[in-house]
Amino acid sequence: MTVLNWPEILLRLGVATLAGCAIGLNRDLHGKPIGLKTLGIVGLSTATVVLLAVQFAEAGKITDAASRVIQGILTGIGFLGAGVIVHESDRFRVRGLTSAACTFLAACLGIACGVGQWPIVGTALTLAFLILTVGNRAEHWLHRMLGARDETHETDASPKTRSPDES
Repeated sequence: MTVLNWPEILLRLGVATLAGCAIGLNRDLHGKPIGLKTLGIVGLSTATVVLLAVQFAEAGKITDAASRVIQGILTGIGFLGAGVIVHESDRFRVRGLTSAACTFLAACLGIACGVGQWPIVGTALTLAFLILTVGNRAEHWLHRMLGARDETHETDASPKTRSPDES
């Protein structure tokens, strides 16, 4: 049985919460349907559950029980993500996939914090912010370079933005 001391518990839960909050702040600042509080709680809750499972494992090993906890988290987080994606008021159009993916990432980071895998947490968080900050610009640039239609700037209310052969 692994017994974690208070500073280690605080570190793991704190970093998981901060990682989730940081991703949530990015979503909040971009006006997305999920934000700082929600993803902070996702990171904290997943790290908490994993810490509970790790407490009963041998040092440095993930047991079958811990593995089942992690599987359950990742399955369950899909329901939260689905709530972000589907909006009845929007005629059930698919929107918010990036926010749902961020929800899943916050859960994964919480799991990684729960087992104390700091290099994985740092690397994943760095790559996530790289994607979230440069991703839109890179995507728009690639669309222009490859001649693909960029649907993010079109609306149903403005059919004049389409060329005659796209109608």
